[in-house]
Amino acid sequence: MKAVVMTRKGGPEVMEFVERPEPVPGPGQALVEIAAAGVNFMDIGVRHGIAWTEMLDPKILGVEGAGRVVSVGDGVGNVRLGDRVAWVYAPGSYTERAAIPADALVPIPDEIDDRTAAAVMMQGLTASHFATDFYPVQPGDIALVHAAAGGVGLLLSQIIKLRGGHVIGRVSSADKVAIAKEAGADHVIVDTEGQFAEEVLRLTGGEGVHVVYDGSGPKTFQGSLDALRRSGTFCWYGPVLGGPGPIDIMQLPKSIKIGYAIFFDHIHTPELLRSRSIRLFDWIIEGKLKIRIGGEYPLADAANAHADMESRMTTGKLLLVP
Repeated sequence: MKAVVMTRKGGPEVMEFVERPEPVPGPGQALVEIAAAGVNFMDIGVRHGIAWTEMLDPKILGVEGAGRVVSVGDGVGNVRLGDRVAWVYAPGSYTERAAIPADALVPIPDEIDDRTAAAVMMQGLTASHFATDFYPVQPGDIALVHAAAGGVGLLLSQIIKLRGGHVIGRVSSADKVAIAKEAGADHVIVDTEGQFAEEVLRLTGGEGVHVVYDGSGPKTFQGSLDALRRSGTFCWYGPVLGGPGPIDIMQLPKSIKIGYAIFFDHIHTPELLRSRSIRLFDWIIEGKLKIRIGGEYPLADAANAHADMESRMTTGKLLLVP
């Protein structure tokens, strides 16, 4: 069985395409033949040594994917041989087959193909959490979405629009403007230096936005603060690019609310995982949520996928296909 492992922390060069023993599902697990695995900034964080530090190298990267159940262990009742399933967090998903806890698997509707299912799990559930739980967008709300042409940004913009909100998107280059607008952004700002707040205030008549979703790292932190209106909400996410440093809570402006959003706090039981996934799948089937796959790579080319994602030049979701 082929898999992609990291041999040590570092750049894409530490990733190797290797032979690994065939996994055997234990009690409560299902063995899945993987059709597609998602590439996420979480994986890059693991490779940089930000997470999974307790796991010895070499270790298989990846957490997300879709495929078909080929065998089950003892005590598994919620999935059967031949079921098409998807998952959002199963460490070691950059591989041809993986033994995954059955409670972490959700059924894929017949109307949705494997690649679409793999592409929506991590970023779709994250975006859904941001717009329906962390800050439940209300009709008429104005949101600032950073990286609006990225995987999370494209889905987040669509969900905000589904809830009746308005979207100001920020992108890093002019060639991403049309993609962000296609996802529903009402206005798109091109910016690479964190100089966007003045334009946001102009677009909102000087009031600022109700909520800002910022996973772009320290460079945009101050601008996001400046772009909020009184009692606005700051949704910070994405650990790979680092945090803003120490914050003096008494220096926060305009009575804003700020927090670090993690979807595991929103989806902390198998029942919630299934219900939130079904909602995403229903939106896709109904044509309300469109999934943009920005690149498909052979599993052996996982290092190239990481390099492309880190370049910030990609749009939509990147997939690895065994």
